[in-house]
Amino acid sequence: MSNRWPGKYVIGLTGNIGVGKSVVRKMLEHLGAFSIDADALAHQAIAKGGPAYAAVVKTFGEWILTPTGEVDRARLGRIVFADPEALARLEGLIHPLVKQATDLLIRRSKASVAVIEAIKLIESGTAQDCDALWVVHAPEAVQEARLVEKRKLSPAEARQRIAAQPPQAEKRKAATLLIDNSGTFEDTWTQVQAAFTQITAGQAPAEVEPARPAGADGAREVRVRRGKPGDAAVIADFIKQATGGQRALTRGDVIAAFGDKAYMLAEYGGRLGAIAGFKVENLVSRVDEVYLLPGVPLEAVAAPLFEAVEEASRQLQCEAALLFFPLNVAPTAAQALNGSGYAPLAPEKLGVDAWREAAKESMPAGTGMLWKKLREDRVLRPV
Repeated sequence: MSNRWPGKYVIGLTGNIGVGKSVVRKMLEHLGAFSIDADALAHQAIAKGGPAYAAVVKTFGEWILTPTGEVDRARLGRIVFADPEALARLEGLIHPLVKQATDLLIRRSKASVAVIEAIKLIESGTAQDCDALWVVHAPEAVQEARLVEKRKLSPAEARQRIAAQPPQAEKRKAATLLIDNSGTFEDTWTQVQAAFTQITAGQAPAEVEPARPAGADGAREVRVRRGKPGDAAVIADFIKQATGGQRALTRGDVIAAFGDKAYMLAEYGGRLGAIAGFKVENLVSRVDEVYLLPGVPLEAVAAPLFEAVEEASRQLQCEAALLFFPLNVAPTAAQALNGSGYAPLAPEKLGVDAWREAAKESMPAGTGMLWKKLREDRVLRPV
């Protein structure tokens, strides 16, 4: 167990850009670990009103701002990734704040295993506080392809980002565990699951979620559990059935989605009746997929289903929860969740910049939003 964080087994997770560190972090979340994306905390630190915002603008100039006053991270990135001294100055402003936030999050987490994902985990000195150092690696051609596909960089920009970092071999030498993420999701999942099982061997299993009555008469019961990658085929079949074939996903499609999000499954009347797809990034939980079988009333499953999502989000210390529903369903959802603390709201009305950005990134077209504040205190408070 970590000396810095007594009672916690802390995994330091690193690797160069585009190797798929976040996928591995999400896998550890599926297995029950508390996870921190240090790079996302860094983004929060420089967001408008964030604790590093004023210093970054003073250092690099107001021309890095968008018309709304936000830091244009792409523009800032073009400066610092082309100039090692500029990158070091930026890191000097951000890293102390991220380290402070990371320390707070791990100390108040109830999970016995925590993981810190950071591209500069070794360089910042955080790795030496961890019990293990996991290094994710992939060939440069795979890195470049992922940066072009997922971050919409040009091939030249992708190569510049890759070249600006130390060779992967340096991180690999320091690793206590190497994760090869050049193959399929399932290949990587097998590696992660085996390593996590060794860490948690002998620990008591998590408690099973008890049955919840649906409706006042309790005639139907709702049982909710978190889906695992092993449920991928069931989830794919359910979504196809619930959408009348409009979304014909394969098992492979769902497996790939597990690298980005999680699924909560609700049984109603003894069979799978509803699924919610959600993801947690930047300490904000977002439900952007909800599926129900015909004949399963949203009013019956909404409260237990979204309470389970909320509990999973609270375990990851989320500050806010966002639920997105088709416009014709949103009023019913709001009524079904009446008394649960969720309220309809337009994204631009959210009072925190990071929450507004999360809503803007996640809100599907043609949907309405319900939101709920999950914490009064914030990890990276504005100054």
